[in-house]
Amino acid sequence: MSGRKNVFVTLGLALSVSLLAAALAVLLFTFHYGHLQFDLLNAVCGEVVEQDPQARRIIAAALKEYTGGNADGSAYEDVLSSLGYRASDFSVPTYRQSLWCIGAGFLAGSLLFACTWAYRNRREALRIQALAAYLEQRGTSAAPILPASPKAASGEDDFSRLEDEIYKTVTFLYQTKEAAIQARNGFAENLSNIAHQLKTPITAISLSVQMMEHDLAAKASCARETAMPPISPAVTSGCYPEQIQKQLQRLTRLEEALLLLSRIDAGTLALEKEEVDVFTLLVLAADNLQELLDASGTSVEIPEQGGMMVMADLDWTMEAVMNLMKNCLEHGGGGKILCSYAQNPLYTEILIWDEGRGFAKEDIPHLFQRFYRGRNAAKNGIGIGLALAKEIIELQNGTLRARNRPGAGALFEIRLYSH
Repeated sequence: MSGRKNVFVTLGLALSVSLLAAALAVLLFTFHYGHLQFDLLNAVCGEVVEQDPQARRIIAAALKEYTGGNADGSAYEDVLSSLGYRASDFSVPTYRQSLWCIGAGFLAGSLLFACTWAYRNRREALRIQALAAYLEQRGTSAAPILPASPKAASGEDDFSRLEDEIYKTVTFLYQTKEAAIQARNGFAENLSNIAHQLKTPITAISLSVQMMEHDLAAKASCARETAMPPISPAVTSGCYPEQIQKQLQRLTRLEEALLLLSRIDAGTLALEKEEVDVFTLLVLAADNLQELLDASGTSVEIPEQGGMMVMADLDWTMEAVMNLMKNCLEHGGGGKILCSYAQNPLYTEILIWDEGRGFAKEDIPHLFQRFYRGRNAAKNGIGIGLALAKEIIELQNGTLRARNRPGAGALFEIRLYSH
């Protein structure tokens, strides 16, 4: 129904209730006024009979003629007016009772209208609650695409049209979500397939490099024993196998990163949360990078600020922290990597920064994008470490942000929330 029709129905309902209340008030007032007339006439007749008992017959005949409708049509003498009385003299005693009757009728009508209006609002509120519950259930995938009840029992009105549009929108969003999940799973499956396809040539090349190194060592030994012309220094020193080995290591890291990304995208990365001491976490991450730190002459300073525990997966969180420290190592230009941590009722904050030049301003919005390599990226990097770190932290109810420090150096901020 249209909005105008709904207004007419509401007004009609209100008018009907008001008329019923008015009719009830008139009925009550008429009944009450009849009793008042009877009492007044009874009092007058009683006084007359008390003064003149012979007047009883005259009074009875007059009452019979009046209640019979004055069949002979004779006019009554206006006795009361000749005695100086008016109609208003007899209405004063009933004025208060009349007001009470009018008030009772108005109150009854108001109560009926209020009950009707409350019933209508309650009915709409129940429909809204049912619709809200349906949307909440759809948010947790616990409800069917189309609801079983609310609309069927409510009839056709403007609210039903709203319900129809909401159900259509929810169905569309559900289908879009399913398509997105399928696309994500397909992407994760493709990443996994690519990673597994890379493993075969990596293994073959690795075996070939080992055989090449073995052959070169054998030829060098044979040349020394038979006094053959010396082999090229580049070959005997293993320069080419060493370059190939570096590329193999890079391909291996890429393969491992792709496998990890596929597990994250597919939602199959198992995180075993336990109480982890923040100081221990940072120390273990630095220890795993000790070889790289020594080679670059970089040190890591981790202050011991008392026991602070977080709920996290130790191995994977350590992997994320290692990626952040490695980034500071590659861009810090030597010197120090500094850490600090603090805790409050909401979250535990871990800061990791270096003393280098910091991030290029145009790189900051893209630092955590997969395969993004900034202006000062390392030559052997693949642009996946920061993205992996961010996703690992976020899977554990945390956040990871990057910014430049006011003085100098790049800073990473980890927040692991308690709830």
